[in-house]
Amino acid sequence: MTELDRRTLLRAGLLAGTGVAGGALLGPGALAGPAWRPAGRPVLTHGVQSGAATADSAVLWTRADRPGRMIVEVSRRPDFRGARRVRGPVLTPDTDLTGKVRLRGLPGAERLHYRVRVESLDRPGLASAPLTGSLTTAPHQRRDVRFVWTGDIAGQGWGIAPDFGGMEIFRAMRACRPDFFLCSGDTVYADNPLTETVTLPDGRVWRNLVVPEKLKVAESLAEFRGQFAYNLLDEHLRAFVAEVPQVNQWDDHEVTNNWYPGEVLTDSRYTERRVDVLAARARRAFDEWLPTPSRGPRYRRLPYGPLLDLFVLDMRTYKDPNDGNTYADPKRGLLGAEQRAWLIRELTRSRATWKIIAIDLPLGLVVPDGAGAQEGVAQGDPGAPAGRELEFAQVLGAAHRAGVTGIVFLTADVHYTAAHHYDPARAAVADFTPFWEFVSGPAHAGAFGPNALDGTFGPRAVFVNAPPRANTSPAEGFQHFGEVQIDAETRALTVHLRDRAGRSLWTTTLPTP
Repeated sequence: MTELDRRTLLRAGLLAGTGVAGGALLGPGALAGPAWRPAGRPVLTHGVQSGAATADSAVLWTRADRPGRMIVEVSRRPDFRGARRVRGPVLTPDTDLTGKVRLRGLPGAERLHYRVRVESLDRPGLASAPLTGSLTTAPHQRRDVRFVWTGDIAGQGWGIAPDFGGMEIFRAMRACRPDFFLCSGDTVYADNPLTETVTLPDGRVWRNLVVPEKLKVAESLAEFRGQFAYNLLDEHLRAFVAEVPQVNQWDDHEVTNNWYPGEVLTDSRYTERRVDVLAARARRAFDEWLPTPSRGPRYRRLPYGPLLDLFVLDMRTYKDPNDGNTYADPKRGLLGAEQRAWLIRELTRSRATWKIIAIDLPLGLVVPDGAGAQEGVAQGDPGAPAGRELEFAQVLGAAHRAGVTGIVFLTADVHYTAAHHYDPARAAVADFTPFWEFVSGPAHAGAFGPNALDGTFGPRAVFVNAPPRANTSPAEGFQHFGEVQIDAETRALTVHLRDRAGRSLWTTTLPTP
């Protein structure tokens, strides 16, 4: 991969600013785009990314320092001999000079190499230096599958600290050579401003790389865009996303903590307190700065050959208000009627060995939201399903009656790692097939936990790794990701829960259902 060096960053305006004692402050507008027309050839400012990789298509992304035409080459060979050339969109300020190309007609189950340039509009033929990357397409036939997941990036005041290695967890995930990366929400922390320095309990000083967009809560579109631009200043993240296709969920911190549609904030840090307004701006920035599909709902099924169907849920767009979560109204919940019906229908139709459901809020962990209110599915009552549990009781019951097997839930959100086994023999409801839920995070944020388990669906904590106190820094450990491997021959599924360095803390192998 071609990495962004200091000279490239300076030309792009990303390091235009003065050093500040205790941290590095980048100048105003450094992430939102230059305020002048740069001289010379265009520059790709934030690397390249890929996402939404299927057996025959993928989305490629980049950003330039000025308007220009995106040009992509893709090849089976790293030397790009015989490469296919695709003329992409014109990058304009309307999309913050970001652009995406959907490549179609790709071969399945192959490692493909791509090269991206942006050509000047003022001087045709004058193009940026290329940036290269690679991606793996999904298979049509049975083959080994390997992917990683985590969530929670640059939260609780812990930004990019070069003295502490930056976001090193992405280097460890890259070393796993996964087919794809599932980010289980909190892709950014728009509501967690950074300070230049933080003194750690042992006296060491954490020095954040800071930019104007990260010094306050995000409210404007430019400030939301700056959250995503900031994360891509980290060399480990850029190298990782250039080589590994992404599947991104959004959760709360892309907007503000524990938000729900229709909410009006009382937080004095905000001048715009209508969450629906903030969410619309955040969603636009999310789609501009990540290699997401261009159309359709956020929930979707991603087939990965005969061994895996990945069901990616949206538990934020249709969320009801956070209250005690003890209601009996089956029309309320996190998923909404349409998404719930879709999930039941697609689970029962799936013929994949494993049906992995990606959720951005855990199923059985109690996640409070202030006095008496709940943020997640569970409400702390081990009795019969109520509130948001009704939705999942319906989904699990319908899957059980249809004979669906191989369901596994993956999530992050609570900033520690754990393995939970659910069994109707321990539950207040018996109408479901036993399943596992695996939790792994944060990627680069404060570590917390553990949370209490709600007994409604009979969970048992088989493994937990949580910090000794709240909001421990990435320097103190307790940063986690998970790895899933599906063996093509045996069809067994193995899960590793790993730490920041990639060491396996716990593992289990689930036999073919």
